[in-house]
Amino acid sequence: MIIIMKPAHTDDQLREAIEKVEALGAAPHIIHGDTHITISVIGETKHIGPEDFAGLLGIERVVRISKPYKLAARAAKPEGTKIRIGNLTIGTGGFLVMAGPCSVESEEQTLRIARAVKERGAHVLRGGAFKPRSSPYAFQGLGDEGLQILAKAREETGLPVISEALDMQGLELVAKYADIIQIGARNMQNFPLLKALGKLNKPILLKRGMSATIEEWLMSAEYILSGGNDKVMLCERGIRSFDTQYSRNSLDLNAVPILKTLTHLPVIVDPSHGTGFRHLVSPMALAGMAAGADGIIVEVHDRPDEALSDGPQALLPSDFETLMKKVTNMAPILGVEMQASSKPKKNVA
Repeated sequence: MIIIMKPAHTDDQLREAIEKVEALGAAPHIIHGDTHITISVIGETKHIGPEDFAGLLGIERVVRISKPYKLAARAAKPEGTKIRIGNLTIGTGGFLVMAGPCSVESEEQTLRIARAVKERGAHVLRGGAFKPRSSPYAFQGLGDEGLQILAKAREETGLPVISEALDMQGLELVAKYADIIQIGARNMQNFPLLKALGKLNKPILLKRGMSATIEEWLMSAEYILSGGNDKVMLCERGIRSFDTQYSRNSLDLNAVPILKTLTHLPVIVDPSHGTGFRHLVSPMALAGMAAGADGIIVEVHDRPDEALSDGPQALLPSDFETLMKKVTNMAPILGVEMQASSKPKKNVA
């Protein structure tokens, strides 16, 4: 159940509504929108109805939500969530492009690629310091050193940084360095980790599990939201397919308009992991934009044959430049605005 307050309600009227929710044995969760404040009524609500709030001043309307995800539901924040990072606004703030190497391999490599994606119009630098790999013998990332390298790249280019946290032990470290914390497909239902993310005041990019339904995905987001962190983005990164010869995964672009109907959370598309092949990344990135995504996250490497992870799906800088030109040209046709680019903090040599 969602209580939508009138734009001109008073603090006393809001407090009265909150106290009423508590008196009915439920927990109030306050969501601040651009034009309205809403109260999500959390807990056992079968015995609670709109009539229980009749006569309370300051309430515009009460809406019952039948979905199990109360805080992620579109009705909780009809105008959509906006997540601000520096001069960027993710979600109704313009199309956003995150780009960079799959893994932070060295300082020289990361700075080189960071400069390349910055020059070509990227808004956020991606890079993995901790890498979840199917094989225990594959490159696992540089850890703390990798995060320090990403921080140096941010200082030079002005690009905010997104990097993945794998577990409770590494979460604090990633939160210290990264502007956005990525939660990968393998951890979508790592519930202790999701609960810990709910206690942070840091944007989260929650990737869809490899075989997860949309409702399971939204319930994972609900864990983070219910902990108090409302800065959650959803990332469609492809689901398991029976055909792995021609595509690594099946990029489910149906999910984008579905999510735009079901939830207020921003939606990002990952065509790199969603396809696994370089020649498929740009077409599916543009398709994601056309489907209504708020942004894309793509892997870029100038020496993909030497990459320590996911080289075959990484765009060359020249490929990324072509993609950015197409994105920029396509935006006005779709009626989509582009994000303003971040400004470097210092001159790049």
